[in-house]
Order: sequence, then structure tokens, then C-alpha cells
Amino acid sequence: MLNSSKILFFGVTVFFAFTNYSCSDEPYVTVEYSPVNYNLGEMPYDNLSEYNFFQGEMKDLSPVYGVIPYELISSLFTDYSIKNRFLWMPDGVTANYISSSDVFDFPVGTILIKNFSYENILPELSKKNIETRLMIKKETGWIFADYIWNEEQTEASFSLDGSIVDISWLENGVEKTANYRIPSASECLACHKISDEAIPNGVKPRNINKTLNYRSNTMNQLDKWMEVGYLNSYPENLESVANWQDLSEPLEKRVRSYIDINCAHCHSDNTHCEYRPIRLSFEATEDLANMGVCLTPDTNLGNGTDQIINPGNVNRSVLHFRMSSNEEQYRMPLIGRSIVHEEAIAMIEEWISSLEDNCN
Repeated sequence: MLNSSKILFFGVTVFFAFTNYSCSDEPYVTVEYSPVNYNLGEMPYDNLSEYNFFQGEMKDLSPVYGVIPYELISSLFTDYSIKNRFLWMPDGVTANYISSSDVFDFPVGTILIKNFSYENILPELSKKNIETRLMIKKETGWIFADYIWNEEQTEASFSLDGSIVDISWLENGVEKTANYRIPSASECLACHKISDEAIPNGVKPRNINKTLNYRSNTMNQLDKWMEVGYLNSYPENLESVANWQDLSEPLEKRVRSYIDINCAHCHSDNTHCEYRPIRLSFEATEDLANMGVCLTPDTNLGNGTDQIINPGNVNRSVLHFRMSSNEEQYRMPLIGRSIVHEEAIAMIEEWISSLEDNCN
């Protein structure tokens, strides 16, 4: 086991300077601390700036001391938006490892921060922050807070009402348009719940176990969390998902990793779509039957799709049809996208076509 000491919690740095020491001279101590405005009983605040997560111009998302950036190995698709994730914890507490597939046991006061933005927005090819979502752990459990950025990009204001933002931008030189959906409170809960109790999704050890470039160095994110006192320990030889875009990884593992982060939060036990006959977590899809291979769907769509995944036959596979559709009554995921993730569809088509038909 890798173990972390809380002696240097939060990267507290102490400098002792002795110069021309005399009876009147005293060693002085400089202590770095997080300037985040922490008043759990008052959260959520009305405006994002009240938390003091970022220094300089807030729109640049430059984190203050103690606000730690992190990335997922494979990320949820949200209409090609750019996501910046951060973690903050109050002094004197630590998250605990449960298993590679479970969300960390975060202490009360933890704040998960996720910003959504676009670059190359037409016509000026500008960058724009759309929303910043928070999950805050209170004594009673996790709560949601969403902050919608103003046009001037100077402030983001609290709202859980939900809305649509029309976006046109260039993605790798190609013009795209999306009806970007800012979720309501009920939509947040639909994707972030176990037995109707709010819970984060992506912050699981197997999704975090990767290196990241920090201001001072490059290191494994889990080691970084231990270094700053945010994580107690984690086991060696931790199994991780694949980056679905990494062509050096096996195709099936890439597909399972993509499906896990995009679909498993609803298609697991005690979740929004548990009534469906598939289970799509990375662990569950070690058995491809859980993913729907050779499985007759519980709903007949009347379009010739006769299995959730029909090996070797993309056009008869419900999974491919739903992922390729923009019609609300068919598309999956239902919440979080308004356009098709073309690169992921190409991967799914390649994988389904590679499967041997052994359903009989």
C-alpha cells in the first residue's frame, strides 16, 4: 500500500529564516493556506466569485492554492464542450479509497468543480465559459450547484432551473452547432444518483489513475492528491480504464471505457435506467452479455434493430442506433448531448463489425 502522511497537509510550506539573530530577533514562519471562502452552512453561494476558487481574471480558471486540477482518463461527451475539473477540501480532512470502481469516500466539505466551455466560437473564434457545476458534500450528503456565466465572462450566477444555449463553433476546422443544455436540478439527479441519493460519477480511482502536468511538476494524480493531503492511500497495481482515443489500447477496452463513463451512471443497479436489461460499468462489461451482445431489447423500436448489439451487424444494433440518433425519443445518452459524437460512433461501428456472430 502507498501511504500518505497528513504532516504536510495542503502542501503547507514553512520557511524559517534566520538573519543576524539577536535577542530581539525571532524566527518567522510563512504558512501557505487556501483562500477559498469556506462557509458550508451558507453554500451554495449566489455567485461563483464568492467561493474564491480562482485567481486573476476568473474566466481564465487559474486555481488558487489548494484547488487542485484533475482530469479523467476518458471523459463524458457533452456536445464537444471543453471541461476543466478541480477538487478542493477543507483543512484537516482526507478522502479514503474504497475500491477501484467506487467513488472515493470524500469527507464533508469536499467541493468538486467542473467548468464547461468552448473555443473558436463563431464568428469571432472566441473562447466562452458556459457553466460551472459544483457538487458540495454537506453533512446530509451531496448537493448540486450550477453557475451560469454572463456574456461579459466576469461572473457566473447560481441557477438550477435548466436552459438551452445555442452554440456554433469550429471543431478541428469544421463548423458545428449544438443546442447545449444546461441541466436542471432534476436532470442533475437523474444522472448522479444511487437509490435517489446524489453521488458524483467520474471521480473513481480507475478513472483518475493517470499523470497530469501541474505548475511545478508532472506526476500521477493520485500521488498528487496524497501529497497535498487529499487522499489517504491507494493500492499498487490499480486497474484503470483506457483512454478511448488511445489507438494503442485494445479496441474492446476502449469501447468499454467509453461506454462506462458515458452510460454506466444510468445503466447500473439502483440508477435511473436500472429497469433496462444491460449493465454498462467497466467491470460489468467484462462479460459482453451485460453490454447487450446477442441480447434482445426490451423495447421494439420497429426499425429492424433486433439485438442491443448484433455481432457483425451495425444496422441491426440498438446501441449504435441510439448513439447515432438526435431524436429525443431515441437518443442515448438522453441528457447531456444534442449532437452525435461522430468519432465515438466510428469506434463503435468498428467494434461491432469486428464481433463474430455466435448468438445461436
